[in-house]
Amino acid sequence: MWLSKQIRPAAALAGADLGVTTISGQKVGVVTRGEVRDLPVYGPGGYLWTPANGAAVLVIKGGPGGEEQCVAGARPPEEAPQVRPGEVYLYGPGGNAVYLKQDGSVEITAKQIAITGELTVNGERYAPQGD
Repeated sequence: MWLSKQIRPAAALAGADLGVTTISGQKVGVVTRGEVRDLPVYGPGGYLWTPANGAAVLVIKGGPGGEEQCVAGARPPEEAPQVRPGEVYLYGPGGNAVYLKQDGSVEITAKQIAITGELTVNGERYAPQGD
């Protein structure tokens, strides 16, 4: 009886590791201390991201023993700008980027921009010359 009172269930552990992806997709394979497969990928609301093979990613661990894991983020590229507090910089492959700056300006970098739908500029419908 005394012994049963001394044994307590294991406390939930939480932690994180830096890993490298080995399988890309919405369920990824990651090597941290060993390879783990079929990890879900989570990101901020409204943001869909799939890490590329070989990407350095943050693996969050939880639950008893840390057996429940997910990929939660990636290391930014070296060429990413120093963003100020409150700014948002979205980047993708090929140098594509959208930069929402503190001063209210937006910088878009892309090889091509495709707009589907009606475009308005300063509240007025935009129509290219000749349309």
